[in-house]
Amino acid sequence: MATIIDTGAVRASPQAPDTFERVLAAGAVVLLAAVFAALVRGHAQWGTVPGIVWAHIATILVALALTPVLLLGRRGGRRHRWLGRIWAAAMLLTAALSFGIHLGNPGGFSVIHILSAWVLIQAPLLWHSARTHRVARHRRHVRGLVTGALLVAGAFTFPFDRLLGRWLFG
Repeated sequence: MATIIDTGAVRASPQAPDTFERVLAAGAVVLLAAVFAALVRGHAQWGTVPGIVWAHIATILVALALTPVLLLGRRGGRRHRWLGRIWAAAMLLTAALSFGIHLGNPGGFSVIHILSAWVLIQAPLLWHSARTHRVARHRRHVRGLVTGALLVAGAFTFPFDRLLGRWLFG
């Protein structure tokens, strides 16, 4: 008769967040806090900001707020799917709106617009990989979008005399 030995080791679910996803979630929280701090500090200049910039900020705030919830929460359920749709839509809208923002370079685009074009391609692929239950591919798309389009692009909204940077550090 065979004996089953319980070693006490708990195997993490393949859907459980790993260290990289925890770091990404923490980065989203830090960036969200920085954006809110910049908004508070810049309140005297709110009236000078074009509507398209406010729409861009609003959609990115939605994506930033949902990122840790989606990365650290239970995956695959109805809540995750609905919040994921909202997140993907926020990312798509943020990217689309960015093409109308040329504050420092009227009539032209900056390097950051390359990331916007990338988001317009990647977000539908992310959604499709989730719908077709390609979990590993979906996870790669999420990690790439959060890293590049959310955190890297978000970090570049603060230096180089950009609006949020002026408000936060000015």
